[in-house]
Amino acid sequence: MAAALVVSLSGGPAAARGTTGGGAHGGASLSGGPAAARGTTGVGAHGGASLGGGPAAARGMTEGDARGGAVAADALLRAGPTGVDERTGLTDAQPCVEIADFTCSYLTVPLDRSGRSGRTGGRLRLRVAVADNADAPRGVLLVLSGGPGQPGPALVPRISQRLSYLLEDYRLVMIDQRGTGAGAIDCPRLQAEVGASDVTPPSAGAVRECAGLLGRDRNFYTTSDTVADLEDLRRALGVSRWTLDGVSYGSFVATRYGLAHPRRVHRLVLDSVVPQDQLDVLYLDSLRRAGPVLRQACAEQECGRDPAAELAEVVRRYDNGVGVFDLLVIASIVDPKLTGNGFFPVLDLLHLAAEGDPGPLNAAIADLQGGENTPPGEYSAGLHVATLCADQVEAPWGDSAAPLRGRDAAVERALDKVRAGDVWPFERETSVAHGFVQGCRHWPPARPNPQPPSDRLTMPVLLINGDRDLSTPVEWAIEQAARTPRGKLVVIAGMGHSIQGRNAEGDRAVAEFLINP
Repeated sequence: MAAALVVSLSGGPAAARGTTGGGAHGGASLSGGPAAARGTTGVGAHGGASLGGGPAAARGMTEGDARGGAVAADALLRAGPTGVDERTGLTDAQPCVEIADFTCSYLTVPLDRSGRSGRTGGRLRLRVAVADNADAPRGVLLVLSGGPGQPGPALVPRISQRLSYLLEDYRLVMIDQRGTGAGAIDCPRLQAEVGASDVTPPSAGAVRECAGLLGRDRNFYTTSDTVADLEDLRRALGVSRWTLDGVSYGSFVATRYGLAHPRRVHRLVLDSVVPQDQLDVLYLDSLRRAGPVLRQACAEQECGRDPAAELAEVVRRYDNGVGVFDLLVIASIVDPKLTGNGFFPVLDLLHLAAEGDPGPLNAAIADLQGGENTPPGEYSAGLHVATLCADQVEAPWGDSAAPLRGRDAAVERALDKVRAGDVWPFERETSVAHGFVQGCRHWPPARPNPQPPSDRLTMPVLLINGDRDLSTPVEWAIEQAARTPRGKLVVIAGMGHSIQGRNAEGDRAVAEFLINP
């Protein structure tokens, strides 16, 4: 039985009609602004916007937490923990710096859960922030950030603000998923080239350098490894069941946890949904969806032209499809109605370029690309590629275990199958030129992400998505809802990626689901 479809009344009929879409899933955006938006999507996510963070938020952790190192080697345990929080079983517990009423500590987990690598003693310390209201009437709410690559505890100040209406009833918990935050994987060249974008294609050299820095450890950053870490966290907290709320890639982690440990979950909130079987790595839905999103925005603003046709002309003439796609993906997060308020005036930029002046459009694209201002602790490009490439099961070359030899030919075969109508107003070549394909085609063979034991979520689930989301299109949410017998799907008209804390209708749906079920 498919989940019920509830279309939000936050947009008008015109907005509600545009419910097809596509895109990468990606980083979540509980913040805003172009700079934050560069920390985007996740599992795809492709560059979705950051959950909040920034340097000030990143200070919300215990003292002595500034860390570096090429591959977060300092996150590997070389000595035992120094203290234990008797309430939770977590180590090195102390009040979080600059986060009132939260305790920060560490969860220690094995690096290699398979036991097949021959590595002995490899462990990771994952930073955890736990609200001090241990008597919260509805128990623990674990909020999962996106990417993959975003931290957890560093985002607590922003998440607490955005989800303030839940915090009297729930005890908020956030964790640095392995390879992020205080123990972030740092691949300097890759970080500088792509930052937090899934769309920007990295160079082959940057990808190979990152894989070399990780070595065999690249096998141990799958989503299934993170799911096992979360189960260790639940045990450490001493709770029999909890509620999970995941945004973008975080929704994928939450879903995979729910499939692996259904008896441990009260409820799931999936915001900007990545389906449990992963995404279309060619981004066909998202590329195709750009046209309707542009036309809806133009109709609302009475711009009097066809921006989809202008986009088609621009990418044909200037061969800049990936850059324009990246710009539109971020715009759909920060400014989904493309008004130009607080972001680049996308409609005007496309019009100027179509009329022969691509300079302003190119300047906007250039401003968003590169990761020089995105430290790995705020968004780890290395973790992002390690996880996405391991998680892929339907790449043009197969899964992550496929040999490098033959991948280029597989990409060409995949491109041959793409029709012009599959990606219009973009060109066919854009579907294989973006970061998802170009990053993983050069990533060495790695252990594939194990598949979950079940294919149906059995607990109550709220799925919430914007109908203008180019990162995690509403089709993905509909697909996941069809496999969720106790699910409810809420589509917010006129909204893009990441709903909670940014839309009153979405917040009401979450409150009704979690507080007044």
